[in-house]
Amino acid sequence: MSDFAEAAVALSPQNSPGWLGELQQQGRNEWQVTPLPTRKTEAWKYTSLHPLSSGDFLRWAPAKNKFTDVNRLRPFYAIEGLDAARLVFINGHFNAALSSSDFAEGLEVLRFAEADEAQRQVIQESLGSIADRSEHPFAALNDSWIEEGLFIRVAANTRIDKPLHVIYLTTEQAEAFSVQQRLFVELESGAELSLIEHFASTEEAQNSFTNALTELRLQANARLHHYRLQLEEEQALHIGGVHVDLQRDALYDGFHLGLGGRLKRIDVVVNHNGSGAHCDLNGVYLPRHEQHIDYHTCIEHRVPHCTTEENFRGIIGERARAVFNGRIHIHKDAQKTNAQLNNRNLLTSREAEIDTKPELEIYADDVQCAHGATIAQLEEKSLYYLQSRGIARREAEVMLSFGFINELINRVNEPALQDYLRPILSELFVEDAR
Repeated sequence: MSDFAEAAVALSPQNSPGWLGELQQQGRNEWQVTPLPTRKTEAWKYTSLHPLSSGDFLRWAPAKNKFTDVNRLRPFYAIEGLDAARLVFINGHFNAALSSSDFAEGLEVLRFAEADEAQRQVIQESLGSIADRSEHPFAALNDSWIEEGLFIRVAANTRIDKPLHVIYLTTEQAEAFSVQQRLFVELESGAELSLIEHFASTEEAQNSFTNALTELRLQANARLHHYRLQLEEEQALHIGGVHVDLQRDALYDGFHLGLGGRLKRIDVVVNHNGSGAHCDLNGVYLPRHEQHIDYHTCIEHRVPHCTTEENFRGIIGERARAVFNGRIHIHKDAQKTNAQLNNRNLLTSREAEIDTKPELEIYADDVQCAHGATIAQLEEKSLYYLQSRGIARREAEVMLSFGFINELINRVNEPALQDYLRPILSELFVEDAR
């Protein structure tokens, strides 16, 4: 094992419930026998863990935040106009003062620390049942660190009208630290929920490493609208995973947005396990400066009559680097599959870089599948056209850049979330154009 791997497995949760001990031990066992990914590991070929392994992140943040008035943190995560139930974690610690206490009928929200005996059994049976820790080593590390987390369940045939906004906020601390995030969501048959996972930070340079793992189980005919926002300050490190289990006729509508950082890697795995399931997966990534971001997606079609529509777009500026690897795997029994994958990238600098690899792996013979990737720069003809109408070149560049991703932003079903994201993204383009 590397020095980092040995030190990481030795880092124990602070106040972990004893009933999570078995899962923690399983995670430690898997982490100890799995080599830390290197640039020779195919799935990590373009992403180095050096910013993590060379840092001093292996400690927990104090439970007491340095902010005496936690309401001062609100501007860093609040989405104006969003009528939602809210759950807030600050540096990995749940904050009841900033969180909602009442939830809609049919929506069960459990913190691991508050679960009773019957609830503990359900949580134990659920955690780790979707994410494959042997394929995703940081999922194993997440298991070994597990302490605080959320279990969310929507009752059968229940539609939750208000979104659930789960916020993970980091603040600068005296010493670098790690944050462990864990979320399990189960939608019973016919249930529907909108979930916003929001990773944010205060404005000063961050010294945190977040290891995040989300598991989503959708029973028959369930519908989940999932928005995952990675908006931390660029010095923060983040390795995350989203693992989805779709049963018969279930719908996963996912939108992922990521700003770059020193190290940011997100794995999205969707498993079609029931006939008629549909996955609509959209994503936008926007690294700049010398930032790095890596999205690896894998859609597993295991049964017949399932569909996937996947679109990711990236705008890479200055000396930033982005990685996109999208894989659609059609198993031999997955006849009548319809799956489409598209990745488009816009480089706004001669020094910007994108490594993109769309993949189709097909073992069935009655399918409709396509994939593609494009890499381009802003078109001079379009810039000239706007300039000829009296628009300054820099403003024209901002307009064309925003237009490149606006189609995907328009697919977000929450108007308040659209209104929140557009100024953030527009400001990025304005800064790049300066």
